[in-house]
Amino acid sequence: MSENILLSLILLSPLLFFIIAISSYFKSTISINILKTITNAGALFYFIISILTAILVYKQGLIQSDLLGFYQLGISFRLDSIAVCMFIMVAFLSFVIIKFSNNYLDGDNRQGIFFGRLAATIASVQLLILSGNIGVLFISWILTSICLNKLLIYYPDRILAQIAAHKKFIVARIADITLFIAFALIYTATETGNLEAIFLNIQNQVINETIPYSIKVAACFLAIAALFKSAQFPTHGWLTEVMETPTPVSALLHAGLLNAGPFLIIRMAFVFETSHYAGALLILIGGITALFASSIYLTQTSVKTALAYSSISHMGFSLFLCGIGFYSAAMLHMVAHSFYKAHAFLSSGNLFESDLNINRNKKYGTTSLSKIILAFLTCIGLIIVIVLNLKNNYQASNATLILATIVLLGLSRLLLESILFKHTLKVIVITVLGIVIIWHSFSYGEWISHLTFSQTLPTESIMNWAQLAVSIVVLICFSASVGFQIITPLLQNNKSVSSFYIHLKNGFYTNTIFDKLVGALKTNKYINTNH
Repeated sequence: MSENILLSLILLSPLLFFIIAISSYFKSTISINILKTITNAGALFYFIISILTAILVYKQGLIQSDLLGFYQLGISFRLDSIAVCMFIMVAFLSFVIIKFSNNYLDGDNRQGIFFGRLAATIASVQLLILSGNIGVLFISWILTSICLNKLLIYYPDRILAQIAAHKKFIVARIADITLFIAFALIYTATETGNLEAIFLNIQNQVINETIPYSIKVAACFLAIAALFKSAQFPTHGWLTEVMETPTPVSALLHAGLLNAGPFLIIRMAFVFETSHYAGALLILIGGITALFASSIYLTQTSVKTALAYSSISHMGFSLFLCGIGFYSAAMLHMVAHSFYKAHAFLSSGNLFESDLNINRNKKYGTTSLSKIILAFLTCIGLIIVIVLNLKNNYQASNATLILATIVLLGLSRLLLESILFKHTLKVIVITVLGIVIIWHSFSYGEWISHLTFSQTLPTESIMNWAQLAVSIVVLICFSASVGFQIITPLLQNNKSVSSFYIHLKNGFYTNTIFDKLVGALKTNKYINTNH
């Protein structure tokens, strides 16, 4: 199959979904059954084409289409390992979500409108992934937000959904403006909108040490755009309030559209690498968000709200990985999270509800401060030994050591719980075996990811003092959080801890402050709009 034929077939997929979106508004001439059949066929076609795309890119490498535009700015598409990976992921998830939607809204007289908006959103994501020029990348970036907003207000009479959509609209427009500034600076400095030409231009500038200041500023604006797009602290609140939308929308949002932020950084990694301060910004905000949201997640009783905070945390961690220069690990984490979160939302009505309730109500055994100190020191000692071993035997970089420490901190919490609260040798042995499996799975997964994307991503760079300093602060905060979670059972009757728990559960009211800033608390305007 030639490159031109394949590109034509690939572009048929978003074109078909856009046609479905337009057709959904003509309910009098097209029945809902026909619309559903076409949508399902389009999803299946999309998935098959994505597999063929992977095979061709594996054999031939980078594939680019001709430009449709002026002055090297316009519409063109590219296929590389990053695009193919995302394309397959979105194809599979779209197929599953569409199949789930077949019966989810059965009987709803606006089901055709729902399928149309869902198709338009999927098409927008496809264009974003396949973009080969900053022109089509920017257009598709805006389209994803517009289409998502239409899905968020599928039930226009629900005031909370209207408020969440309003907040999302404001945040998305800030992301659009910052991305436009970044692309304008990049285009001015390189005189081209072609992504491959931009990347080669910047690589030459790095070698000759002639990187213009405007490119470094553009990298910072790219970071800001990604942060706003992916519901990062302190503008994350809208994501926890979209639970009134249909479940397929939540699955598509959390498993796909939130990835736009990390995807932007990974796609523009060569530009992003020119500014260490942009990296420090992602490390700081991404790290804070990951810690903040994951801590709140543990306090939530609502399944979907807990999953929303989980998504915010994972997006923060993905951006943190980009900040330290681990783009391949960010891709691995992003893809794994997408599959997990799609399954979580689509099954939230039964399996996850029972699992989370069990987790909320589990009883711990008794323990003591001396046991906690001994177990905690043991885990910290193991972390230090493993990290030093990586440093001495593998000459690991600072970024590798930071990532390894964070992963080990998470795993150490499992070991601490099994030692302190279970008190059985069988549980401890099973936990240790699980930790070993998880550690090696992550290590080999990251290695495979690095090999897969090595041709399309920068080589691992050396962290500067700003990135290193911020990373150390984040590591200290992560360590303190793990320690606090372990000693919490000893402080259950402490009034200060109880008050802290309540404030934490409410996210320290940051969402309320943001509501006040954007006027989201004035519900009268939403009521008047709907009546």
